[in-house]
Amino acid sequence: MATYQISRDGYYGTFGGAYVPEILYKTVEDLRRSYLPILESEEFQSQYHQLLADYVGRPSPLYYANRMSERYGCRLYLKREDLNHTGAHKINNAIGQILLAQRLGKKRIIAETGAGQHGVATATVCALMGMPCRVYMGALDVERQHSNVQRMRMLGAEVFPVESGNKTLKDATNEAIRDWCCHPSDTFYVIGSTVGPHPYPDLVARLQSVISQEIRCQLQEKEGRPWPDTLMACVGGGSNAAGTIYHYINDARVRIVLAEAGGMGVETQQTAASLNVGTVGILHGSKIMVMQTDDGQIQEPYSISAGLDYPGTGPLHCHLFQSGRAEVLPVNDDEALSAAFELTRLEGIIPALESSHALALLPKIKFRPDEVVVLTVSGRGDKDLETYLRHME
Repeated sequence: MATYQISRDGYYGTFGGAYVPEILYKTVEDLRRSYLPILESEEFQSQYHQLLADYVGRPSPLYYANRMSERYGCRLYLKREDLNHTGAHKINNAIGQILLAQRLGKKRIIAETGAGQHGVATATVCALMGMPCRVYMGALDVERQHSNVQRMRMLGAEVFPVESGNKTLKDATNEAIRDWCCHPSDTFYVIGSTVGPHPYPDLVARLQSVISQEIRCQLQEKEGRPWPDTLMACVGGGSNAAGTIYHYINDARVRIVLAEAGGMGVETQQTAASLNVGTVGILHGSKIMVMQTDDGQIQEPYSISAGLDYPGTGPLHCHLFQSGRAEVLPVNDDEALSAAFELTRLEGIIPALESSHALALLPKIKFRPDEVVVLTVSGRGDKDLETYLRHME
C-alpha cells in the first residue's frame, strides 16, 4: 500500500529535508531528536489535550450545512475551526509547540505570521504561559490585518513589521529565521505551518491532526462511518489542510481536493499558486515547490488573502500533489470573495478569506447526491471584514 507520511530522514517522497545554516544545525538536530519522545509522552498528551478541551474549546463542531448541501447536491459538513479560541486552527499548533519549547528549556518565543492568526495564537499562548514573544509580520500585512496586530500587542507580544521584499509572509519568515540564527540557544521558533526544515512539517501536521481525529469520531456519529468521500481545505503553507487529511492520507476511499491562491490568475504574475506554477527549489530550510525565476530567485507571490500569500507550499502537500494523491486547484481572488458572501448569506457563517478559497472549490466539482463532503473552515472572517466590505456585492 502506498504511504504518504514522512520518511525517517525527513522527506515526503523527494520533498522536505533540513537545509539550514550551520549555526542552526545543533538547534534543529536537538529538536529532531526530542520532538517525538516529548509529543508521545503521557505527560505532554495529558496537558495538551486538557488545554485543547478547556482553553481552546475542542472538539470543534462538525456542522451539516443544509442550504449549501442543497445548492451543491451533496452532504456537506463544515469542520468549524473558526469557533476555536482565537478564531482559527492555529491555536492547536501554538499550544503544542510552546509546551514543547518549555520542555526543551527555551525562554523566548518568536513566530512569523501572515494573516495574523498564527501570531495571535502564539501571543495568546505566551501570555498564558508567561513567556516573552516577538512576532514578525510583513508591513503590508500589518496594514491589512490591523485588528490582529492590535490583538497581539494587547496580549503582550512585540510585533515587528518587516519592510523588505513585498512585505508579506515570505519576508516575515526570512526575518524570523535571522532572529533565530542570532539567538539559537534560548529561542524557540514557533513555525505556523507545515513548512521549514525537518522536523517542523511533521511536528505541525501531528499537532493539527486533532482535526482529522475529531472528524473520524464525528462522522461515525453522524453518518455511521468514520470516513468522508471527499475532504476539502485551503492550502498555503498547509497546516489546516494537513490537519484535515492527516488520518486519511493513506485511505484510498477518501478523495482530497485542496485550493491554493490563484490571485489574479495563474497565467498572470500576480498569483500564489505555487503547486500549479512553481518548480522544485529550496525555501526556508526545505525542498519544496517554489515560485522562482530560471536562476532561482524567489518570485513575489500575490493573493488577496494574507494567509495564503506565500511563494511555496509545505513538502507534504508537494508530495501529495506530485504523486496525484491530492488534487490542488487554483482559486482566484474574485472566486474566493464570491464564495465568502455565499456562505455568509446561506449559512450565517462569515469565513476567513483563506477558508473562502476552499469554499470556492464547491462549484468546480460535480458531486453525487449521497456524497459525504467535509470542508474545513479554517478561520473566521472578523479579520477580513474591511476587505469584504470593500467588495460588498
